[in-house]
Amino acid sequence: MTSFAGRVAVVTGGTRGIGRAVAARFEAAGATVVTLARTEPRQAVGRFLAADLGSRAAVRAAFATVAAEFGRVDVLVNNAGGARPGPALDYPEAAARAAFDLNVLGVLYAAQCAYPLTPEHGGAAIVNIGSVAGTRPSPGTAVYGAAKAALAALTKSLALEWAPRIRVNCVLPGPVLTESLTAYHGGPEAAEAVGRGLPMGRMAEPDDIAEACLFLASEQARHISGAELLVHGGGEVPGFNRAAREAARPRGFGEGK
Repeated sequence: MTSFAGRVAVVTGGTRGIGRAVAARFEAAGATVVTLARTEPRQAVGRFLAADLGSRAAVRAAFATVAAEFGRVDVLVNNAGGARPGPALDYPEAAARAAFDLNVLGVLYAAQCAYPLTPEHGGAAIVNIGSVAGTRPSPGTAVYGAAKAALAALTKSLALEWAPRIRVNCVLPGPVLTESLTAYHGGPEAAEAVGRGLPMGRMAEPDDIAEACLFLASEQARHISGAELLVHGGGEVPGFNRAAREAARPRGFGEGK
């Protein structure tokens, strides 16, 4: 197993769902973990610092504490994100600005604050959590998808500007079986039914995304930067392709006869 002993990993939005799984995975790998989020959970992974991640002043204050207590940042996982769903035609201005503040500008603020705390000789990594919503349209996600597309562009620019000191990559999850997504689909059974429509037959678990983050931050990915790693179970299967996909599914000798 990859060891992160002696290294400091900061995870934004690290108190629930994907972020909590990422924080726990880095802690299990030996890292000293700092989680940043707006609200403190009952039990945080690692050192918790409260911060509004869409506010530049709040992010700076949090990283000042990281600098004072730990003196360095080796890994930054920008997981905090999200936006309310809704049609583009009447999407509220305040909600649109909040989406870009959190998903794009908040990531930039955290990366800017982490940069001077990373080792000058290289070896640091930033992993941004994007979304497949930034690569293809879907109903009700115009603003969220636009923000995640901007995040992908930001990732590539930072990778270019900050190499070789810091590698910067982006993980693009598809549907992930979190509490919020389960509630969005109307409960566990409905969410599982959605997952069965994916080529891999299930939604991703938060740990699947955490493993991708661990890999991209590790020495095994030392020459990977500016990349987008899809973790989406093979993508979505269009309705008109489902019958054809089933007909084309490889079968064992004699199966189906």
